[in-house]
Amino acid sequence: MIMIYQALVLSSAAIALTLLYASVLDLRERRVPFKTWYPMLFIAIPMAVLTYIELFTDSVRFASGLFMLSVMLCIFYYAGSAYLHLFGGADAWAMIFITACVPLFPVEPYAGYPIIAFFPLSVILNAVLLNLITPLGIFAVNCLRRHHGPLRYMFVGFPVDGNTIQDEFGFVMEEFTEDEDGMVTRRYLSFTEAIRRMIRGERRLYTRDFKRNPEEYKEELRLYRKAGTVWISYGVPFILPICAGFISAIFIGDIMTILIQVLSGAI
Repeated sequence: MIMIYQALVLSSAAIALTLLYASVLDLRERRVPFKTWYPMLFIAIPMAVLTYIELFTDSVRFASGLFMLSVMLCIFYYAGSAYLHLFGGADAWAMIFITACVPLFPVEPYAGYPIIAFFPLSVILNAVLLNLITPLGIFAVNCLRRHHGPLRYMFVGFPVDGNTIQDEFGFVMEEFTEDEDGMVTRRYLSFTEAIRRMIRGERRLYTRDFKRNPEEYKEELRLYRKAGTVWISYGVPFILPICAGFISAIFIGDIMTILIQVLSGAI
């Protein structure tokens, strides 16, 4: 077992450093080239193979169950990105590599092991919970800057200048139409409508696409300039919560389990 945990620690260190670097890239450029993962995979894959060899040697039943669970979760992440468009490509690959290479906790976290000690599950749960902090921050900024919009949209977006929207990061939250008299009307896209579009494979309007392909979006840009301001959702790369979820799972533990224990009075 000592060899297993040594392998898991090496894999975790390589993945953590790569996630930190990928987070910087995603914040700066909103893209993470696949080659970013190569050095990490050079270390993590052999360590994952060694881990499973040791696990199968110790208990075939446990190792088989862990392996099948990891495979199913990896398939889910891949399908969620390639077919359902629920994840970005870099986000999906990050979770696939975490799931494949670190199936168990590399060390015992501060809060102890959760009931289901499947490390990748704790990572994604931590990432989702930590990502919930972002809307509160966005709402606070909108209040401080006195931005007025539908309450629910003030938690997920903010208005930007229509003349410089191509320099922002985020997805357009409004649709604009112009009547025969030149009057521009706006309509907020509902969350369910945005989700349906993603599932159907219809691309949401991403602000940086306007800069990359201005001719393709000439009409949209004209309407945005005429409207004056446009509400966009803040494009926080999910790779950041994944990175935070990964590191917090290692050192703190499963945040969901901790919250349940606190609310139930167990701790």
